[in-house]
Amino acid sequence: MPSSQFFDDNDDARSGGLVAKETAGDNAAPLSISEISNLLKRTVEDRFGFVRLRGELSGVKRAASGHLYCALKDDKAVIDGVMWKGGAQRLAFRPEDGVEVIATGKLTTYPGRSKYQIVIETMEIAGEGALLALLEKLRARLAAEGLFAPERKRPLPFLPQVIGVVTSPTGAVIRDILHRLADRFPSRVLVWPVLVQGEGAAAQVAGAVRGFSAIQPGGPIPRPDLVIVARGGGSIEDLWSFNEEVVVRAVAESTIPVISAVGHETDTTLCDHAADRRAPTPTAAAEMAVPVRFELSAQLADLALRKRKCALRPVMLGRERLEARVQRLPKPEAILAARAQRLDELSERLRRGLRDEAAAKGRALQQVAGRLSLPLLRHRVQLCDERLGRIGLAPRLLERRWALARDALAPTARVLPQLDPRLPLQRGYALVKSPDGAALTSKEAAAAQNRLVIEFRDGELSVLREGQTSPPPASRKPARPARAPSRQGDLF
Repeated sequence: MPSSQFFDDNDDARSGGLVAKETAGDNAAPLSISEISNLLKRTVEDRFGFVRLRGELSGVKRAASGHLYCALKDDKAVIDGVMWKGGAQRLAFRPEDGVEVIATGKLTTYPGRSKYQIVIETMEIAGEGALLALLEKLRARLAAEGLFAPERKRPLPFLPQVIGVVTSPTGAVIRDILHRLADRFPSRVLVWPVLVQGEGAAAQVAGAVRGFSAIQPGGPIPRPDLVIVARGGGSIEDLWSFNEEVVVRAVAESTIPVISAVGHETDTTLCDHAADRRAPTPTAAAEMAVPVRFELSAQLADLALRKRKCALRPVMLGRERLEARVQRLPKPEAILAARAQRLDELSERLRRGLRDEAAAKGRALQQVAGRLSLPLLRHRVQLCDERLGRIGLAPRLLERRWALARDALAPTARVLPQLDPRLPLQRGYALVKSPDGAALTSKEAAAAQNRLVIEFRDGELSVLREGQTSPPPASRKPARPARAPSRQGDLF
């Protein structure tokens, strides 16, 4: 029985019962969920503390905290991944779905969901093919927004006074640009030093382009008329900073015309598509920026010569025409010969005529001189004196004519005082006038006035229409006395 009882108890322990029981000799205490999760976490992190995974990104999401969440997958499996904010900010490219990458980090577990994941420390694009695929995808997306449209391109200034250059201050690019500008047309150059590759290069290039656009005209720092974004040649990885979206958008949004001179002739970046003009090399960008001063001087000299020729051409043509016409004109002596001969003939006739006229007048004077004797003149004066004595001017003749004129004027003088308009005022009548002094002779004319002036024998009175404001009192003028008939006295 004891033995039988023992086996029955073990069978019950193995088969499980309603209540958990401790078995003699059992040293495996039950673990909590947190404990087993922590054990699994340490085991996975110890075993897979450093791994490199190659896969395609999927479900890329950047949280508000700056952390990057994604999944790495191939054709058979998928693993979640997380990249903390510090590592995500150091990425040299923008992670997108479908990009094949190589991620380096460590595996860990996430107890909250009983999942394992990779904590990514670095992430790189898996090969040049994947990088080109990402580049083409980004190019298509930005082109769909119209950033590369030809109508957005602006013409470059013909002769910029100030040129801004965004490049590395220690490379050969800036020396080539300055040397080429000095050879062609010396200009003022502002260099904004930036990194042209590596971590943070894209942000610095974009900030430099936006910084030039933010310079206000007339400030302490001159605003550039043209901006050159330049870098020497290199691989696609070296030039990747100029394919970043932040750089492309900064170049497209620049308020200053931009020349992109990134790499050599065979190198093409998205910055080249967004710029207003693409230069195959930095030296070519300097040649595009300014003309050749010697050629401009020669062109100006040629234009000045052409201007002088154009100005002198009418003078030369006029001189030729004048000389041709002068050849056809007759000689001045031939023109005046006939007139001079006619003048000589008339002069001779004039002398003869004057001489003959003087002789005729002399003969006539001699004939009249005989009749102008002194006794004859005295006799004519005496006859005139006698005729004047016989004419008499008696005063009574003048008085009679004056009396006749006075009698004819007397009836008019008696009627004139009766026509004086102010004579009735002496008998109590009044004269109604308008404010301007015109006499009113009808009711309608008086009703049309707002104010009337009534003249009496001893002065004037101003009368207003009912409701009108009283004006200042009118000056009272003394009535003029009636005119008395005038009598003119005798002249003698």
